[in-house]
Amino acid sequence: MGYRIGIDVGGTFTDYLLLHPDGRTQVHKTLSSRPDPSEAVLRGLEHLASSAGLSLSAFVSEVDIIVHGTTVTTNAVLTGQISRTGLLTTKGFRDALEMRRGVREAFYDNKSAPPATLVPRHLRLPVQGRIDYTGAEIEPLSTEDIEQAIQVFQEAGVEAVAVCFMHAYANAAHEEAAAELIAQRMPDAYLSVSNRVLPQVRYYERTSTTVLNAVVGPILKRYLSSLQRRLVDSGFTGVLRIMQSNGGVSSLDAVAALAASTLLSGPAAAPTAGITAMQPYGEDSFITVDMGGTSFDAALVVGGQPSITTTGTVNRFALALPSMEITTIGAGGGSIAWIDDGLLRMGPQSAGANPGPACYGKGGELPTCSDANLVLGYLSPDFFAGGSIALDVDAASRAISEHISGPLNIDLVRAAYGMHHVMNVNMASAIREISVQKGWDPRKFPLICAGGAGAVHAAMIARELGIRRVIIPREAAIFCASGMLDTDLKHDFVRSYSARLSESNIDQQQVEHLLKSMRDEADTVLSVEGISPQDRHYLYALDLRYLGQYQEVTVGVQLDDLLKARWEDVRDAFHDKHDQLFGYALRESTAVVELVSIRMSALGDTEKPEFVPALVSKVDARAFLKGQRAVYQPDTGTFADTPVYDGDRLEHGNSLSGPAIIEKVTTSIFVPNGFLLTVDALGGYLLEDDANALRKAA
Repeated sequence: MGYRIGIDVGGTFTDYLLLHPDGRTQVHKTLSSRPDPSEAVLRGLEHLASSAGLSLSAFVSEVDIIVHGTTVTTNAVLTGQISRTGLLTTKGFRDALEMRRGVREAFYDNKSAPPATLVPRHLRLPVQGRIDYTGAEIEPLSTEDIEQAIQVFQEAGVEAVAVCFMHAYANAAHEEAAAELIAQRMPDAYLSVSNRVLPQVRYYERTSTTVLNAVVGPILKRYLSSLQRRLVDSGFTGVLRIMQSNGGVSSLDAVAALAASTLLSGPAAAPTAGITAMQPYGEDSFITVDMGGTSFDAALVVGGQPSITTTGTVNRFALALPSMEITTIGAGGGSIAWIDDGLLRMGPQSAGANPGPACYGKGGELPTCSDANLVLGYLSPDFFAGGSIALDVDAASRAISEHISGPLNIDLVRAAYGMHHVMNVNMASAIREISVQKGWDPRKFPLICAGGAGAVHAAMIARELGIRRVIIPREAAIFCASGMLDTDLKHDFVRSYSARLSESNIDQQQVEHLLKSMRDEADTVLSVEGISPQDRHYLYALDLRYLGQYQEVTVGVQLDDLLKARWEDVRDAFHDKHDQLFGYALRESTAVVELVSIRMSALGDTEKPEFVPALVSKVDARAFLKGQRAVYQPDTGTFADTPVYDGDRLEHGNSLSGPAIIEKVTTSIFVPNGFLLTVDALGGYLLEDDANALRKAA
């Protein structure tokens, strides 16, 4: 076996986990590059090659697999730097993309305006022709309308074309005929066809997802081509896989055809990485959070299964492809502090990698979270990133004084801790969104806190929520990159089928036909990706709702439930899920449950790294004491001399009480008073809050 590499390209840093042939792991971080992130990817590979004593070409020729998560498509939508796109739609529905659902997102804000559409009206062109909901043709397709639209697109310099007709999920003939004409007349255009992207009901969501796929398609295709070319030119002959929003990986060709599947690619590996981090504790339910330089991501995993949503949004645009249910807010080490009518705010604006926080000494003048953590003593000015970046305490102090403590008329330390505390509250609120608002009590879950900046805040976020246990993985700073090497191939399929949920109303033959069509499509994709039949697995789910409801609830089911028509068992499972989410269930026999869609996820097993648990060390943690420094203590509101330990040398079984600082090359851990830290068998850190336990007992 050769080298295996997980790469996560973020807004500030690009993270690497290198798995050596002998099982050793190596962590690396490099500043991300814009506008071409592949430059940073190759720069990091050059560093890994150098550390192995090899040239880049000799190193990459020994790499078996690279799994890559990217923010290229996400950043394109967030910044509005998208491809020029045309939309073909059924006559009479030209403005559906702009009308959205016809309601304001903020019901009580009469000034709330929708975002600018991804496709301007003069490039949203209607086509005569109609299919009804049964799939029957009501009106033939007008090829003349399509030809005229193609001429408009060509004159406008359109790079991508989205095609979305009414009821194409029931009969794709019109869409496929239009797609064939476009492919002939515009062979270089990126083609996004709704029955290939998302063959299901809900016209606006299907249109929005198809258009999202189109506007980022050429951008992702160019990026992947650039990355693949750079890798091949460097001597790479291994397998390159891309992380998807659904928590699985896929081949370049499959991702290039469905570019929208990468819109939430970056944080999607966190739940998989969390399952590995929890191995020493024998648990499979937890909350993961990842705090980087720009953003903070939170996800919930119950029973080893991450929450999946089909009602996601990207920059307020609907994305109905299955994706990890991850809450992301602008809260990272580079989050900028500012004053809003006398109130202290943190983020979502970020100083990014360049110029970065004021303490980086690269020209940044605005105060950030990292500046506050440095002033409070949580970060070392001499050992940030293992000493490769010297932090400027005076520059951080000046930035906070000028922009925060001066205008608020408070002292420097109070301002710095205010910034730190507001960050903690913001991140705790994000965790409540994926737990409390979904019917789960966060106090019942351990918190896995990752990201280069996360470990400084981990304990205080947990205390804010009443969570007693926190796990900081050994590879916390590159958490998602490490999870990518543990991730299976995954593809999602959906078929719309509307019927009342009872044996007399369900056409069993139609259900079996839809299941077979999805299975055949999945097997074709997995075969192309080289996955043998014995390494394929299939998961099934139904979109269900009470008759008259607008929103569905997705309920996992067994294949036997569908093949043997166990619809009463499915009803009971739906009632339970609805009760958990919304606090009630209409279990009486008169309540009608409606089936809307059938879903299937196809997984292909991949080779995963094996981590051997370490033996319990007989060496006391005090052997790894580096010294002391003044650190701000939240419980007393004062600075105190605090022991600083070498986190890269602490061993399995080492235990110490707060207050303390654990310094690693890639992150720093703040252990407040009342917390006990223990090193686990995988080199992670367990933080237990005795103060919370005492409060609970009282």
